[in-house]
Amino acid sequence: MKIVSYNVNGIKARLPRLLEYLTEAGADVVCLQELKSPDDGFPVEEIRAAGFEAVWHGQKSWNGVAILARGIQPIERQKGLAGEPEDDHSRYIEAEVNGVTIASIYLPNGNPRPGPKFDYKLRWLDRLAARARDLLAEERPVVLAGDYNVIPHDDDTFSVPAMAEDALMQPESRAGYRRLLAQGWTDALRTQYPRGGVWTFWDYQAGAWQRDAGFRIDHLLLSPAAADRFAGAGVDKEHRGRDKASDHAPTWVRLR
Repeated sequence: MKIVSYNVNGIKARLPRLLEYLTEAGADVVCLQELKSPDDGFPVEEIRAAGFEAVWHGQKSWNGVAILARGIQPIERQKGLAGEPEDDHSRYIEAEVNGVTIASIYLPNGNPRPGPKFDYKLRWLDRLAARARDLLAEERPVVLAGDYNVIPHDDDTFSVPAMAEDALMQPESRAGYRRLLAQGWTDALRTQYPRGGVWTFWDYQAGAWQRDAGFRIDHLLLSPAAADRFAGAGVDKEHRGRDKASDHAPTWVRLR
């Protein structure tokens, strides 16, 4: 079972690239982030024609998450996270696919910092951790897939000095990510590449793609029951280099 996290950076603009990926990559589940589309603008018919069914949580112009499954309808479990009833950002959706609970996550960026956006990022991390604890208590295979907007380690970026002031790499952001792992989650890509040096994002500016000046912010966290079925993880980097591609590459884990 190949489960993918893919920040598409606008599903309307990237639809040709997404459909290519669905056709070519052999994915069974694809978790999308940053749809930048309201619910009624989600291209469900085009995705269905590619062989996938979907659940989604859209928002006009910003955010938005979805879970696509090949040949089967994902069973939606939850949209959004508890803790801030006034939070209307579409950043979390959770579904069951073939006995595996899967969440698609788009964590806040947090820039500029300090300030309210960074504070919101840290609160959101805490709310995610609360949901993650509840999911672990179910003792089932669970995958938390998404754009976490956290660079966990120094070897997860092309340049520590270049990112030192960014919200993605602040001690508080990293501490929130470590608290998640400490609950008992396994970082799939880190397990595959323990020495780091694997990027999932390359900015559109300053020739970042051409210079391979990227960093790792797309993560797939596995519950113990899912980690027991771990069969590999990686980044489909080639798709980042295509014409009018997202600035993220699809990142995946394979479970037996």
